[in-house]
Amino acid sequence: MSETSLSAVATGVLQTEIREFKLPHIAPDEGILRVEIVGVCGTDVSHYQLLRSPMILGHHVIGHVDRIGEVAAQRWGLKEGDRVAMEEYIPCGHCELCRTGNYRLCSQTEPGTGIRYGATPITVSPSLFGGFSQYLYLHPNAVVHKLPTHVPAVEAALTLPLSNGFEWMRTIGQIGPGDVVVIQGPGQQGLASALAAKAAGAKAVIVTGRRTSVRRLELASQLGADYTVNVSEEDLVERVREITGGEMADVVLDVTSGGTEPVVTSLQVVKKHGTVLLGALKHQLFQDFDLDIIYQKSLTVKGVRGHSYESVKMAIDFVSSGVFPLQLMNSHDYRLADTDLALRTAGSMGEPNPLLVTVSPWK
Repeated sequence: MSETSLSAVATGVLQTEIREFKLPHIAPDEGILRVEIVGVCGTDVSHYQLLRSPMILGHHVIGHVDRIGEVAAQRWGLKEGDRVAMEEYIPCGHCELCRTGNYRLCSQTEPGTGIRYGATPITVSPSLFGGFSQYLYLHPNAVVHKLPTHVPAVEAALTLPLSNGFEWMRTIGQIGPGDVVVIQGPGQQGLASALAAKAAGAKAVIVTGRRTSVRRLELASQLGADYTVNVSEEDLVERVREITGGEMADVVLDVTSGGTEPVVTSLQVVKKHGTVLLGALKHQLFQDFDLDIIYQKSLTVKGVRGHSYESVKMAIDFVSSGVFPLQLMNSHDYRLADTDLALRTAGSMGEPNPLLVTVSPWK
């Protein structure tokens, strides 16, 4: 067994160094994961661009249990060699939010106040809290899920994005047969939500994007979206009215990364008594925002964030089924030594046309 790990450490803004760390001696309730593949998330890119402390980024982690303590093995139902998908959360397990199943909102999972995979400084022992590494430390409170061995690695790396999609579309949005769904933004989260909506039986899934996202809109169609709308060239409200025969959408999800216009149009294309879900930060205040439309349509407007244990199980069942051509979403798979390029590419600062970008530490 190896006693050290090579890891890509984000040492400064847009700076990465490969460093070697000693693997910790594990206690009975701990473990070590041999990382197989890591998906690069927009959150990783944001941390990389605003880094305050050196850390190992990467939290969409798939790997195999390399070693595990007796208590941890019993708690997680795992043994050495098992393949798992990690959640990024390391909740306290004792607060009200944890006790009621909402551990994704536990204050101990927030960067800066607690510990979280992919967002914890290397000064926190034993440093190996990020997926851009050959090995990852399995904390006693880690949340792990068994993953079948037949799922290709690049598809397995979609587990967490897909779990967000299932959480937002099925658990919160209550999507079912006959529903019309509009998803604003064809990025990783938007495409995952489109897949989840189709899996839930939605009658029509409409994915929107700008002129710069034409390739992603094409991919949305390949993955099963019923309609795509280029909002740079088409009037979204009129297009949804045309598609639905004037009935409009049951649920609208906005996962666009900037600007307030998609929120406004989301409120416009949803039907009366419909639901608008907001799944991305805007980093700006809304000005001249007409709140009356929420009252007039009797809308439910809800912020959505992250996933639950159950939605991760849904995502694993989904990727295990092989029903959708998920491999189409993987555009770049990098070596550990190229983690900087992976992060830059995912942030549209590196190689062109990024979709799902991954890092394979043993490649």
